Amino acid sequence: WKRGAIHTLKSLNANNFLHNQLSQCFSCRDSPVWMDSSTTQQCKQLEESVGGAQRLADITGSRAYERFTGSQIAKIFQTRPDVYAQTERICLVSNFCASLFLGDYAPIDLSDGSGMNLLDITSHQWSQQCLDYCAPELSAKLGETLVPSATALGPISQYFVDRYGFSADCRVVSFTGDNPASLIGMGLRPDDIAVSLGTSDTVFLRLYHPKPSLDGHILCNPLDEKSYMALICFKNGSRTRERMRDECAEGDWQLFNELLESTPRGNFGNIGFYFDFKEIYPLIAGDFRYNKFDAEVQRFSKEVEVRACIEGQFLRLRVHAENLGYNIGPNTRVLATGGASANAAIIQALADVFNAPVIVQTRPNSAALGAALLAKYSLIKEEKSFEEMIEGIDTPSIAANPSSDAPIVYTSLAQRYRKLENEIANKANNNLNENI
Repeated sequence: WKRGAIHTLKSLNANNFLHNQLSQCFSCRDSPVWMDSSTTQQCKQLEESVGGAQRLADITGSRAYERFTGSQIAKIFQTRPDVYAQTERICLVSNFCASLFLGDYAPIDLSDGSGMNLLDITSHQWSQQCLDYCAPELSAKLGETLVPSATALGPISQYFVDRYGFSADCRVVSFTGDNPASLIGMGLRPDDIAVSLGTSDTVFLRLYHPKPSLDGHILCNPLDEKSYMALICFKNGSRTRERMRDECAEGDWQLFNELLESTPRGNFGNIGFYFDFKEIYPLIAGDFRYNKFDAEVQRFSKEVEVRACIEGQFLRLRVHAENLGYNIGPNTRVLATGGASANAAIIQALADVFNAPVIVQTRPNSAALGAALLAKYSLIKEEKSFEEMIEGIDTPSIAANPSSDAPIVYTSLAQRYRKLENEIANKANNNLNENI
């Protein structure tokens, strides 16, 4: 927002289009979005300014990422100081939209704000160290105060009442991001873990004692200021499973499932890592196969290859969830969504690896549903918990239960997976250093 834009926002004329009235309100007409990855230099400098990547993760919940807001602001300040100088307010997409409806600058909510590399996730305040690196007077441009996600900010702007017939009693609740909203929309209980099996494999979970690491994200929980949500995302998901289907099962899912079910849980001790694309962690591409003695081998039989792919992908999710502080317990449920969640054989493997029942989520548009539930929760949060509010919305059935031997098989396999993954990561780092 350009200096003076607040006056326009507060005095919108219901007889005119919104885009016409706001056309001169922005200091930057090509503001970067989450797909931008041009800030590698700023990310490195941000990490160095606070004492390293792990220190930044300890403060903000994540190491520096190119798409995060902090490094994007730093780049604008460094390369276009005139744009930064004439900027009055910087919004995330979430509180920008809330500002339009509010007719005033809406504060950033804690959950979406914790995905910026700028917020101290423990104190729920901006980290002065991170602000100081990115740009001067940044807290004033972001808004000094952040608010919990389910906060009623005020009445809707008169513009929307007069032009579109909104009720003058309508209240604007703080907007949040798509990931926090998805956690809400999937209805996660405290012990649940959500797994999205799509192009990327992604895990959402709630944590009370997080352990920030270099390969995941810790965010403030949009429903509970005393807990956190974790997000882990890996690039190699469905595309890798489809490659294995094509190479081992003639492109046929039924044959793929038969091969998967023909091998025992634990796959005779064989473990596979399959990275069609350079993975987020470890930062490497290629296939890596290990036998029961942890010796690398060149190939598996087709049935062993199929199970190694599926078990390896799910062990990866389990190991990295545990790395962030998650503990599988007697009340753990896995909520599965995404394309592969329709495959019964794959879902059974997921239940076994996590030693927990799997519920396949059929709710569409979980982020939009989560936003609606968040708005409703803001009205009754003093009287009911979120779990009480959503009780009875639906009663999902269990798609797969873990096998009786799953704890014995996969506890030891997960330990070996963690060890082997570290070896692959170290190999990748050594190769990178040699190339440099």
